[in-house]
Amino acid sequence: MRKLLLLVLTLITCGIHPVVAQVQKAPGRAEGDGPHKRLIIRGVTIINSTGSPPIGPMDIVVENNRIAQIRQAGYPGMPDDPQSGVKANPGDKELNCRGMYLMPGFVDMHGHIGGVQQGANAEYVFKLWMAHGVTTIRDPSCGNGLDWVLDQKEKSAKNLITAPRIKAYTVFGQGAKDFIITPEQAREWVRDNAKKGADGIKFFGAEPEVFKAALDENKKWGLGSAAHHAQTEVGRMNALATAKAGLTTMEHWYGLPEALFDDKTLQNYPSDYNYNNEQNRFEEAGKLWKQAAKPGSDKWNQVMDEMLKLDFTIDPTFNIYEANRELMLARRAEWHDEYTLPSLWRFYGPSRISHGSYWHNWGTEQEVAWKENYRLWMAFINEYKNRGGRVTTGSDSGFIYQLYGFAYIRELELLREAGFHPMEVIRAATLKGAEALGMAKDIGSVEVGKLADFVITEENPLANLKTLYGTGAIRLNDKNEVTRVGGVKYTVKDGVVYDAKKLLADVRRIVADAKKEENFEITQPGIPQKTGKVSGSNK
Repeated sequence: MRKLLLLVLTLITCGIHPVVAQVQKAPGRAEGDGPHKRLIIRGVTIINSTGSPPIGPMDIVVENNRIAQIRQAGYPGMPDDPQSGVKANPGDKELNCRGMYLMPGFVDMHGHIGGVQQGANAEYVFKLWMAHGVTTIRDPSCGNGLDWVLDQKEKSAKNLITAPRIKAYTVFGQGAKDFIITPEQAREWVRDNAKKGADGIKFFGAEPEVFKAALDENKKWGLGSAAHHAQTEVGRMNALATAKAGLTTMEHWYGLPEALFDDKTLQNYPSDYNYNNEQNRFEEAGKLWKQAAKPGSDKWNQVMDEMLKLDFTIDPTFNIYEANRELMLARRAEWHDEYTLPSLWRFYGPSRISHGSYWHNWGTEQEVAWKENYRLWMAFINEYKNRGGRVTTGSDSGFIYQLYGFAYIRELELLREAGFHPMEVIRAATLKGAEALGMAKDIGSVEVGKLADFVITEENPLANLKTLYGTGAIRLNDKNEVTRVGGVKYTVKDGVVYDAKKLLADVRRIVADAKKEENFEITQPGIPQKTGKVSGSNK
């Protein structure tokens, strides 16, 4: 299995993108209440993502999956007034959310739908996302094949499965029988991709004229684009070059430091560097931002100014590299115990032939370098936001100890660390993602006329983003007892109300069954297994 993944990654680097084996599709929907002809959500405090401060208590009326009314329902600190708010009609569904907080549904801009290598099927992944309030995802590669993703997209749109709505961004060249080496081949592939129903394209890089032709043709079809600027191609087109050529979104941070070089044209690779040795790849990547122009310098400002003029979107995915700066933190996250599948845990472990498992000899020096990498990277992203640039929220879960849903909430915390105000964090997770996907007319904020996509919580997420984790946040009560608070209460997608805690319970059952079948328990790398248990190592 790992050799297959390595082969696929090698082919992608060379320009051929075979469709690998597919994970099991989601079963028919057995969860959720609705949709309802008329749904009234009572007494919430709204965090609407437009820049407005929180306001409540408010009643929200949903009619046929559209917000029809938003009305004041009393006053803070006062008893409920039955004469205020919206009047219910016979047959209306009422959801009592007094004292709770309501936000738009979250948008995960980098959501791979499981993977055979990870052993994560669609039901497992979708329920983890939905339990954390993620109601829309962009699949940036369609690793299960475009037809597979479009099938799940259609079923999600009809609420036939429990899943976020899906935007399908096919990896460039997927399904091509030959290398794409000419601009016309690129245009032909883009046209075919559009006709099949894709929403966009995910690039890793290409020969410049091929890349430019593909972007130009993609724009003609009105589709979106994203790029992970792979180090095998970034020397020819960095993030600024691709933005000028028409790329609409960049993933991660690859390509940004290279655009900011002012005393070199290529990364300072050591003589024994080998891209296929992932310890090399990620260790040296941790030194890249130090090689770029300094914050506030002429080069720094020039690159940022040009990207801003192009209305370019940056989807940083801070969380997916966090293990690089604190491996134990990511590896020992408490949700792994009950929510991480045995197959996924094995996939994460140190390995020379498994992507993202590059812990061959990872220590203090590597982590210190990556902490500095983050400092400079976050400075660019925060300033880009402050100067009007669009920054979105993506998780890239399923790799490097980052778990679906949980990793998305961690991304919110890391945006906060970068300097975003909590309200700016929520806006990045909602409205900015909707804008980037061309969906702001329908989702991304709580406004009359938009779709009924909401995240409802009992705790105030602006005061503590940790309360959004499925495992909740730790709080000491006045009896000196440790309690757990938070977690999403309800996720509403297309007017269907899901009990987030029940979705998490389903995932715990899936994981418990898998562990029982394998007689498995999680063990840390290099720690001997207990007698009679299947090891959690990557061997």
